[in-house]
Amino acid sequence: MNRRQLILRSTAFGLAPLASSGSTAAALAVAPGPVSPAAPLPVPTSGSIPVAFLISDGAVIIDFCGPWEVFESVSIVGRRDPAFSVYTVGETTDPITASGGMKILPNFNFKTAPAPKVVVIPAQSGAGEAALEWIRRVTRNTDVTMSVCTGAYVLARTGLLKGQSATTHHTSYADFAMQFPDVRMVRGARFVESGNIATSGGLSSGIDLSLRVVERYFGRDAALQTAYFMEYQGQGWTDPNSNQTYRARRTPSTGHPVCPVCDMDVDAATAPQSVYQGKNYYFCMAAHKAAFDKAPQQFLDSNES
Repeated sequence: MNRRQLILRSTAFGLAPLASSGSTAAALAVAPGPVSPAAPLPVPTSGSIPVAFLISDGAVIIDFCGPWEVFESVSIVGRRDPAFSVYTVGETTDPITASGGMKILPNFNFKTAPAPKVVVIPAQSGAGEAALEWIRRVTRNTDVTMSVCTGAYVLARTGLLKGQSATTHHTSYADFAMQFPDVRMVRGARFVESGNIATSGGLSSGIDLSLRVVERYFGRDAALQTAYFMEYQGQGWTDPNSNQTYRARRTPSTGHPVCPVCDMDVDAATAPQSVYQGKNYYFCMAAHKAAFDKAPQQFLDSNES
């Protein structure tokens, strides 16, 4: 299973009932706000800031390895201890299978993991109720609990995003808003911050949100030096509104259909399809066809958001 399939499967995991069209329209209508300065986070006088990476089957590698490299690469002149200590956490310490077939042994389980100050939640398909309860519990004392890509679905299932603004991978804007109408979906955002909760867009966006977290702890110069060391030239971490290219939805054309749920290219010859108001619609997977069939007008209305 490739990365794209894992991302899509993670959005289909645990489909929730759809909301009314009014609440969905409101959830989809949010635009990114003005750029705000990085709110400082408290730095301990000694020791390292613990960063926990929640992983389960289907974890998308760049979603957690990108942020891992950021936090592991921070070097603060004059500080005796590493700025951050990074570790993986799973429901058990048995191997999990990440995207592309990589096998990973979590460092800790939910009972033995050190209390984190930062939690990173990548896209994944294997996070169950025990993972949700762990997120709820540790977030009471985190400085930042952040999701990357469709890890936002995992975070939303905890209830911690209720009434908050959030973002996710651009192919999931409409579906996320349908599943979680009490969360304000922000299109075209590289990342969104709300208190100690933060969400980022897809894949490489997690690197930018992690650099933003570094900036909040140690200042912009430290984040710049970290990006320089990594030879990372992206500037998305300096501007949460930098994903504007993904704000507008793709529109299908004759001979080039796209899934109305996630905007993915589909092959009309083999794709699941539905007919609505005399028009054919094609889907990347059966789960997206089922979601569309429950409330087709809501997905079509979201094209105008």
